[in-house]
Amino acid sequence: MVHVVTCDFPGAPEYERVGGVEVHRFNSKIPSTTFLGWVFSMNQAMAEKAIDVINDSNEEIDIIHAHDWLVAEAAVKVSQAFTKPLVSTIHATEMGRRSGIHNDYQRTINEVEWHLVNQSSEVICCSNYMAHQVSSAFNVQGSKLHVIPNGVNAAKFSGSIGTMPVKQQYAMNGEKIVSFVGRLVHEKGVHVLIGAVPKVLTEVPKVNFVIVGEGGMKDYLAKEAYDFGVADHVFFAGFVDEKTLISIYRASDAAVFPSLYEPFGITALEAMAAKTPVIVTDTGGLAEIVEHEKTGIKVFVDNSDSLAWGILRVLKNPGVAKKFRENGYQEVLREYDWSAIAERTLEVYNSALVSTSRPEPIRMKFPSFTFEEHPPEMRILLLMHILGALDDENAKRPAELVEILGMDAKTLRVLLQKLVDSGYIISFRDNLRRVRYYLTKLGIVKVLSAFS
Repeated sequence: MVHVVTCDFPGAPEYERVGGVEVHRFNSKIPSTTFLGWVFSMNQAMAEKAIDVINDSNEEIDIIHAHDWLVAEAAVKVSQAFTKPLVSTIHATEMGRRSGIHNDYQRTINEVEWHLVNQSSEVICCSNYMAHQVSSAFNVQGSKLHVIPNGVNAAKFSGSIGTMPVKQQYAMNGEKIVSFVGRLVHEKGVHVLIGAVPKVLTEVPKVNFVIVGEGGMKDYLAKEAYDFGVADHVFFAGFVDEKTLISIYRASDAAVFPSLYEPFGITALEAMAAKTPVIVTDTGGLAEIVEHEKTGIKVFVDNSDSLAWGILRVLKNPGVAKKFRENGYQEVLREYDWSAIAERTLEVYNSALVSTSRPEPIRMKFPSFTFEEHPPEMRILLLMHILGALDDENAKRPAELVEILGMDAKTLRVLLQKLVDSGYIISFRDNLRRVRYYLTKLGIVKVLSAFS
């Protein structure tokens, strides 16, 4: 069973089951004067929620898996509290995003990333580019690093969603469509695309550019398009729902991803899954996804002339575009299938479990009686007495009893509650909010009767 602990958002339930995954949301609307202050407060709330989830689970939790620095403190705390191996996926680093560490704010994030990586049994990166970056930035041994790419559901993007509404909105006069999907921030290189637009229109006048996403550079980019005299050909679509996004991909004659820094590039995969020819910058994970002139076009980083050449290469050569559509789609099916990615992730989990030393379960021997002859409730009381669970300082968690007793966790919890109701044991939550149990005087008397 997979449990996901995450922030809430408007309209989302506190708990839901999605495709076999249990999703638990907590209140993340925490007042703070700074972003970093909010992150650390959010981590405290996340850790408390995760502890509750683990304590209330009917099954033993084996692995704690964290994604990036934003959840590092919570993940490390929960991993240590329950003595569970920690696996982390590093999607990007502050050093890579900022081309170095230049101030205290960036240094703080970098230190949190370092702490997460070095507390993890295993580390997953989505590309060789990121693995190299993590290895050099945080001095991580190669055996601890695993490259597992992100995946896409190709069937969802190559399905039957129509393109007519998109063409009616952005290409009413039969123009070709070039799309960009991503955050409107400097590292995504959208300003490089705006700089390429005039050069493209000089050779292919009937082209419109659809920019999907939001971000702090939106107003700047709109002004750039106006200053270049191409505002009539550049449309800012903002955030769109999934159906509209797929329709835009499928309606596009080319999809452009001009990132300056890109750990992976999931949007390029989505475009390839939608059978849209892609033009990407030759950097980071994008360089690993696209094979130049086979599954798409690679262009120079931060170079509008090179980007314009790549776009024109696709728009002016239908045969080339067709080749990219088919080859790109087959590459997605072959290399980025979720089933294969899940298997590789499971292998990493198994490595984490093996590398974390665990004591062998205690095998109890009772010289004066046969343990198994007693009913389940009595066996629980006997075991708690033998383990010394006679007060709150020595109280035991269900996980400490279940392996020795040889019963499943759900059955044990039901029996423990019966014993609480009968007055034989007391339950309480410790400072980590874990449920613990110890014998009452009545329970001790009950146990001693078994020895008489």
